Amino acid sequence: MRAQIYLRVVMSEEFVIPLNGLSAGKNEFRWQASKEFFETFENSEILDAQLDASVSVEKSGRYIGVDCEVVGTVTVECDRCLGDLKMPVDEEILLSVKFGEEGTSEETDDSEREVIYLPQDDAVLDMKQIIYDYVCLSLPMQRFHAEGECDPDAMRYLAGEGAEEEDVKEDSYNPFAALKGMF
Repeated sequence: MRAQIYLRVVMSEEFVIPLNGLSAGKNEFRWQASKEFFETFENSEILDAQLDASVSVEKSGRYIGVDCEVVGTVTVECDRCLGDLKMPVDEEILLSVKFGEEGTSEETDDSEREVIYLPQDDAVLDMKQIIYDYVCLSLPMQRFHAEGECDPDAMRYLAGEGAEEEDVKEDSYNPFAALKGMF
């Protein structure tokens, strides 16, 4: 007699975890976040992205723990030269899901997990906003290329080298250029 293996696959929309449809134990989800993901938030900071989100949901009685790891790169604008800058992202998100209003829960949770409160009748946990927020918060305030990697033309202009050349060209076509030095 052959042993039969049953695999339960939980079908869900991207970045949505159906909490009522989960079996007890661990459930795994994998998603990819790209440029289109960030465009839905009308984000002007993140120009492109190649992120993998791995989510492990542990359901045991009333406890629901969500462990999410987001790894990959995002492309942002360099603050110095305005060129494309790829930044690594490696974020770990630890959540504990509770039902009811905030503060009504009598259970205590370990401090390393962020507690998410959902209304009693909610059957899904939408991870889109959570992943978006954590990725944006993982980026440094100042974003710039390593020394010497910025666009050389932009750096020359910022140093003032390109501005003098433009002034000379402008002065040769300006009939009032001779009056410039009088005052």
